[in-house]
This record gives sequence, C-alpha cells and structure tokens, in this order.
Amino acid sequence: MAKPRLKEKYETEVVGQLKDKFQFKSIMQVPRLKKIVINKGIGAAVADKKLVDVGVDELTLITGQKAVATISKKAVSNFKLRENMPIGAKVTLRGDRMYEFLDRLTAIAMPRVRDFKGISDKGFDGRGNYTFGVKEQIIFPEISIEKVSKITGMDITFVTSTDSDEESYELLKALGMPFTNANK
Repeated sequence: MAKPRLKEKYETEVVGQLKDKFQFKSIMQVPRLKKIVINKGIGAAVADKKLVDVGVDELTLITGQKAVATISKKAVSNFKLRENMPIGAKVTLRGDRMYEFLDRLTAIAMPRVRDFKGISDKGFDGRGNYTFGVKEQIIFPEISIEKVSKITGMDITFVTSTDSDEESYELLKALGMPFTNANK
C-alpha cells in the first residue's frame, strides 16, 4: 500500500522546514501529529436513541474507521440526562488513516463550506493541541445529502507532540491547514 501523500510531505519537507525554523538539534524534536479525534455531541439523543447510531454511522463513513458511542458520565436533571446514557459519537485516528483524513479534510471538505475564508487560529489550548468545529457534516463527500435527516456539527481535535502553540501552528500550517490570519 502506498504511503499517504501528507505523511510523505511531512517526512520530506515539513520536518526540514520546522527543524530550521525552530533550530532543533535533532529531527526527533520536531513536532509531529500524534492523533486526530473527531467528536460529535448529539443533544437530541436524550429523546431519540437512534440518533446516536446515525452519528456513529456518519463518523464511520467520514473517517473510514469504526466510531464508538460516547456515554454521559453523570446525570443532569435539567437536560433529562441519566448517567451512562449514549449522547454522542467519537473516533480517534492515528497513523496512515489520520494523514488520509487530514488530506481529505483540507483538500476536499473545507473548500465545500459556503463562503469559506479559512479557519480561525484561536483554537489552540496552550499545550500544542488545536480544536475547531465543523457546523455541517454534509461538507464531507462521503455523506449523501438525501440520506441526512438532521444537519449536525462536530469538533475535530489535532493532538501534536509539542507543548508549544507556535510550533503546533507552524506544523499544521505546513501540513495544509487553511488558517485565516497567517501572520502569527
């Protein structure tokens, strides 16, 4: 099987760029993408349990890896939520699948967003991880618009091997993430 395009780009171009930019002594110090976590909270699942199955199926289609249902940790009476109730879906991508998903996200899915001007660079958490939200799951070509009963969003988190937001920003930008203000 061929190596994913972005993985090859990371190994041949990005490592050298980041090593020079931050004056790392070894290429092992260069930040790398560890995993991508896609999380989909389904608030209406309290009333209709089938929505969680639909969410799991959609995430499985989008990522090419089996998603799992997430369950509530505690009961919240105001939301009619009981402990251990299924309330969402998530999938964690690593290795080749992670690079393939990132490639499809930046090259195919994001340009399909109406009036797309890039994504905000404000989603860094101070530990080198980046999270942003997608408002509609229909930007992914794997999702058929005719079969969608309800448009839902999802959060996508990129976990990197660095604790620095600046290094993480440069890594994601070099991998093709379309940040709006590229003057960080």
